This record gives sequence, structure tokens and C-alpha cells, in this order.
Amino acid sequence: QVQLVESGGGLVQAGGSLRLSCAASGSIASINAMAWYRQVPGNQRELVAQITSGGRTNYAGSVKGRFTISRDNNKKSVYLQMNSLKPEDTAVYYCNADIATSRLKAYWGQGTQVTVSS
Repeated sequence: QVQLVESGGGLVQAGGSLRLSCAASGSIASINAMAWYRQVPGNQRELVAQITSGGRTNYAGSVKGRFTISRDNNKKSVYLQMNSLKPEDTAVYYCNADIATSRLKAYWGQGTQVTVSS
């Protein structure tokens, strides 16, 4: 059974920083792309940042220059360093990964709340 477990959310003032972590566990053969999404109640889940197995990254325009995604393949983990946070970054953040066990499938974490106060 594959699981993605996130940590690092919380409450921070505007201009502050947070670092999210997500670790995969289970019978994993390999992990392809890993990503962070976020969702505000009533809105669709949106891609924040993605990183390929080779380290290539892609960011939403709204976070480019403020957020940095990274991964540690040995630890089967992905991270999101969030700097210069704004109230509009408030959302539930979800980890996502394309993981191969007996087949390739997309997995989601349970979500972690990030709240940025003005």
C-alpha cells in the first residue's frame, strides 16, 4: 500500500516562510514526477509546482520566484519551500506523485493547511 504523508503546514504572517514536506512509503519500484497542488474551498485544485525524476521544474505563474520545489530520491520525498507568502496563498496543499508499483498510478497525500494572515 503506497502512502504520501505531508507535513509542514501552519499559520504564518504575510511575508513569512514555510517549508512543506511529503514522503512516500510502501512497495515502490520508482517515482516519476512529483508535484504540489493547492485548493481553496469552492475552487478547483490547481498545480503549484512540479518536478520530474530528473529534476526539471515547472511553476505556476503566481508562485514563480517565491516558491521552490525540490526532491530527495533516496528519501522518496518532495519539498516545497515557500517564501514571501501572501494571503492569497492560503489553501490546503496536496502532494502528488506518479508512482510505479506493479503499474504506474498517481497518488495523493491527505493535504496540509497553509494559512497566511495579512
